[in-house]
Amino acid sequence: MNFKAFDYTINIVAYKKNDRDYAFTCAWAMQVDYDKIVFLAGAQSVTGNNIKVNDIIGVSALSIDQAKIALKIGENHSNEINKLKNIDINLDGNAITIKNAKNEMIVEVIDIIKLKELNEDNLVYGRIIKYNEIDVEFLHMSDLS
Repeated sequence: MNFKAFDYTINIVAYKKNDRDYAFTCAWAMQVDYDKIVFLAGAQSVTGNNIKVNDIIGVSALSIDQAKIALKIGENHSNEINKLKNIDINLDGNAITIKNAKNEMIVEVIDIIKLKELNEDNLVYGRIIKYNEIDVEFLHMSDLS
């Protein structure tokens, strides 16, 4: 199914935990307050399932020229390969952001809500601690189709 009713930006959620890099491609993320965001982590996501309340994570809204990064990170699970190998990243504590992303955010996880109606997916609610934006276009889901 191709979603055309809404045109989401493509985001990368990434962090380091227990000497492993975790990352996943996330299309369903949004700002819900001046310094708060929510995003959906699917039940199948190894990265999403390892996020805990109080974790500090990176969220990068990708730039228009970063489609290859979105596809690479979305292909496998973080327990199978290092998805961030050969990708330029910034590391801030355990939070990982993608260099040259439209927006790079360091986020503290405030709450995680299990959505039983959505196959146990997790709605992650976070507070933006740090934020950097560059003057380029966002990468949208429609740019990949």
